[in-house]
Amino acid sequence: MDWGTGLAGLAAGLLIAIVTAPVGVSGAVFLLPVQLSVFAVPSPAVTPTNLLYNVVAGPGALLRYWRAGALQGPLVRRLVLGTLPGVVLGAIIRVFALPGPVVFKALVAVFLLPLGLWLIARTVLPSRRPEPSGKDGPSGRAVTGLALGVGVIGGIYGIGGGSLLGPVLVGRGMPVAVVAPAALASTFATSLVGAGTYTLLSSADSGSIAPHWFLGLACGLGGLIGGYLGARLQPHLPEKALRLLLGTLAAGVGSLYAVETLG
Repeated sequence: MDWGTGLAGLAAGLLIAIVTAPVGVSGAVFLLPVQLSVFAVPSPAVTPTNLLYNVVAGPGALLRYWRAGALQGPLVRRLVLGTLPGVVLGAIIRVFALPGPVVFKALVAVFLLPLGLWLIARTVLPSRRPEPSGKDGPSGRAVTGLALGVGVIGGIYGIGGGSLLGPVLVGRGMPVAVVAPAALASTFATSLVGAGTYTLLSSADSGSIAPHWFLGLACGLGGLIGGYLGARLQPHLPEKALRLLLGTLAAGVGSLYAVETLG
């Protein structure tokens, strides 16, 4: 790949991360169709390339959240412990049993589109919104089980999981300021393990399994800068605006994948 492609990848990662980092989404779920349609990354190499983006981009937002003391608490541990084994299983499934993205796009569309619209409606109509369930949110077992399932999905399709974990946990009443750092920490940990798993699997297979290092690093560098800026922006946004942003992102991803599936 040439330097023009690298600059385009950097710009894509930068813009996506600025918008998504304040609500705990790494942006990989938006980068996936860009890599497939614009950069023509083959499948399944697009998955570890997306995970590589998360690995490089993640420390930007995490550094900012860490300085603000937002990476403490049980939610971070529960999400990380749940997603780590899931991403390894997902990578194995992706390489040996599920090479195509069609089913994934359909499932994401069915899941995220109504969830995003529901979150928007519940934010716009506060009288219908239940009181937040507190910083710990749902039970620890439920959160870990959810994280395990999201980890498997992330390992299969290279989306760290924040785009799925965020709307669900915020929809249960948890504050975005609590969910966002935990979701990004989980995304970074699972992406690191997932990218390593794909690299190991690529040594035993001649197909397009290894990440596209140049593009992944270029997108990740943009995400590193954009993630830091987005995390720095978060404290200046009201909770209602963050919930609307998260709901809009979820609905947007669902709509995008619905169009691609039907098309």
